[in-house]
Amino acid sequence: MPDLNLPEPMAALRPTLPEVINYGQKKAPYFAILLSSQQGLRISIDNQEEQITEEPPPTAGTVLTAFDGVTNFERAVGGFTAQEVQKAASELVDGNNFSNAYKPDSQSQRRGDFFTPMDEDPQQISTQEKLERCRRLHRRVKGLDARIVNARVVYIERNEASVFANAWSDLAQRVQRVRLIVILFVSGPDGRVYYDWDSKGATGGWEQINFSDEEIQNLLKNALSLLGAERIEPGEYQVITAPGVSGTLCHESFGHGVETDMFLKERAKAAHYIGKPVGSALVNIQDDPSWPNGWGSYFFDDEGQLAAPTQIVENGIFRRGITDLYSAHALGLERSANGRRQDYTRKAYARMSNTFFSAGTSSLEDMLAQVDHGIYLDQWSSGMEDPQGWGIQVTCHYGHEIKSGKITERVFAPVGISGYVPDVLDSVTAVGKSMILDAGMCGKGNKEYVLVASGGPHLLFKAPLA
Repeated sequence: MPDLNLPEPMAALRPTLPEVINYGQKKAPYFAILLSSQQGLRISIDNQEEQITEEPPPTAGTVLTAFDGVTNFERAVGGFTAQEVQKAASELVDGNNFSNAYKPDSQSQRRGDFFTPMDEDPQQISTQEKLERCRRLHRRVKGLDARIVNARVVYIERNEASVFANAWSDLAQRVQRVRLIVILFVSGPDGRVYYDWDSKGATGGWEQINFSDEEIQNLLKNALSLLGAERIEPGEYQVITAPGVSGTLCHESFGHGVETDMFLKERAKAAHYIGKPVGSALVNIQDDPSWPNGWGSYFFDDEGQLAAPTQIVENGIFRRGITDLYSAHALGLERSANGRRQDYTRKAYARMSNTFFSAGTSSLEDMLAQVDHGIYLDQWSSGMEDPQGWGIQVTCHYGHEIKSGKITERVFAPVGISGYVPDVLDSVTAVGKSMILDAGMCGKGNKEYVLVASGGPHLLFKAPLA
């Protein structure tokens, strides 16, 4: 097996887990152990200051789970001490009475060590060198134009290591994530300041986040275009969304609302639409933690389910939601690899990973040719979902006018998309053939944050804009 470079106490505890599993499994219908370690780094540079922080604060600990089909019983222990883990296991299974409502399906033995492939491992690059690279990028962008009043470069990395064990599993993974954000602030004759940004995020090494000169120049062009931006006349428009905007629409429409713990709480209208049309036949939506280099990718979830794609919407038909162990059993659904924890101190929920519209067959040029007058939405800034009412609202930082099949220099900012989800998706008449995923972070309400990606191709549809 490959050397995962697991934290030394985690690696030392791992061989002792079968004994603990055997003890727990004798008393609980299902027993599992998760070892989890997370650490992060953030470097931020602008014209006034530099900051280097550990973000989020590092965590390292063990979660023991017993499940009887009715209740999830858990105990968490800070660190990876064999004696403490054994004590927690005894307290967990000896201190509870279990029903026999859960009988795990027979499983073949699953053993494997997994790590993020990369050319330039951030763990092999010193913090000083990372700082120097960010400084070089900052110098490269801040002097591009006299109207730039500030430039900010933000580097983020997340290093996650985990081990999962139950009666038939011995799995370990190291997941390395990197992200780089460039923000340009520009000022016009009126003295007002406008900004735009570009970012890259992936599982992988530093090679995933390099910016070309063309990308930097395009960022500058878009930031300067905001100096003359107008407000859009509210109404229904033909719309083409850039991949990031498509992804936000996807995340808010068939992301939160199909996390099946929401079905149990009767907070999601999607629960009543399984097998029914929710969009045009061109609409396909997946959640896929196995997507190569996706910011939200991993090899197995925090409940030991191996990463694999889940088809949420297929040719306009809602097929299924995404599950964790508890919601899958309670609803009689097939498991998906979406049982995720913010860290070892938090419970597992059904959570998104990489959620996106699947690619279609149209080129952007062909899609533009179908629009006599409409809006190309370039950049998203926020989104909001209503799983119970299926309303959708996506705010875009700006959009360009489309006239006679061409994107013009006329800019509108900000621009909001709204509507009833099935109506918006039913109006999709073309789907692009190239895909991009955006890196982000997603909370359940205002807590339980996990790293996710969303995206897809360009989409052509009709929607109310304001």
